[in-house]
Amino acid sequence: MGGTQGGATRTVERIFDSSLEAVDAAEALVVDIASQAGFEEEDLHQLGMAVRESMVNAVVHGNRYSVNKKVRMVIENNGKRFQVTIQDQGEGFDVSSIPDPLAEENLLRQSGRGLLLIRAFVDEFEVRSLVPSGTEARLVKYRKKQ
Repeated sequence: MGGTQGGATRTVERIFDSSLEAVDAAEALVVDIASQAGFEEEDLHQLGMAVRESMVNAVVHGNRYSVNKKVRMVIENNGKRFQVTIQDQGEGFDVSSIPDPLAEENLLRQSGRGLLLIRAFVDEFEVRSLVPSGTEARLVKYRKKQ
């Protein structure tokens, strides 16, 4: 994908199986493209972690490892704004129903911190339900001015 000239947006789309191997592949793809786009090491790490958490959510919680369901990823980059959209084919969920992972009663839970981490690592984060089913997560990271 490389750098972009004149603010043109470059788009890469991939379809992944609902497997943990797909999580690794998706993270590696995003980090590679963001690196080519000129993101700094810290931003690459943050993007990688945010994508990893989003992919785990899609594979484990959304598609429940179903071999019949896929995860769609779209990466868009215009040189300044890097967006990753991840869609699963699960039942969907209400983000407001997720318990606060920082509440004392949830501190020792084994899951529930993914959305908190994603929000900390990207500049914009949005989750929405799809019709008739599925969930879409949109992650945006802005390139720091050089």
